[in-house]
Amino acid sequence: MRNVVLVHGGFVDGSGWRGVYDVLCADGFTVRVVQNPTLSLEGDVEAVRLVLDSLDGPAVLVGHSYGGAVVTQAGTHENVAALVYVAAFVPDKGESVNTLIANPAPGAPVPPILPPEGGFLHLDRAKFAASFAADLPADEARFLADAQVPWGIAALEGTVGEPAWHTRPVHYLIATDDRMIPPPAQHAMAERAGASTVEVAASHAVYVSHPEKVAGLIKRAAG
Repeated sequence: MRNVVLVHGGFVDGSGWRGVYDVLCADGFTVRVVQNPTLSLEGDVEAVRLVLDSLDGPAVLVGHSYGGAVVTQAGTHENVAALVYVAAFVPDKGESVNTLIANPAPGAPVPPILPPEGGFLHLDRAKFAASFAADLPADEARFLADAQVPWGIAALEGTVGEPAWHTRPVHYLIATDDRMIPPPAQHAMAERAGASTVEVAASHAVYVSHPEKVAGLIKRAAG
């Protein structure tokens, strides 16, 4: 299996996958990076399926953060042979990112999401680095904060129909220093999905800070 499709999460775009992309391409994989509009779950799933339609043969479908919800719904596509979640949400049938974050554990870090404006969410720029990208160089974290993509509330509220992880092999990378999705929540979602897991001491931006480790799990999923 030599095809990989990378799906970004909320507040960011697909360019953060560049390091993972470079590692995989150097190893001979065909890699596609989806640019989710992040307006609605339905729209993002369609964006992924368009990319999957263009591939000749099976693919590993990879989601980071909110991208986990997207690949859970899009991963029933016939070209998807395995799923990889990178510090990601793994909703079950009828669940959304909203339902998964509804009851945070006492003492869990609270992402600095600002009140919605016009149906969209942003992270507080001043707190972006500490919450999302604590292990990136300061200038890189600042760029991500200033290049934020508005995250549509409809994407957050989109519910999953048939979860692909019920019928596909699942792998999960847990970021143990994550301050956006608490590591215990990542463990619980990975366990529920029957995922094989790896742990990396990294922030939520593990796909940017540790591209070799993320690519290593994807290669394992590709068999």
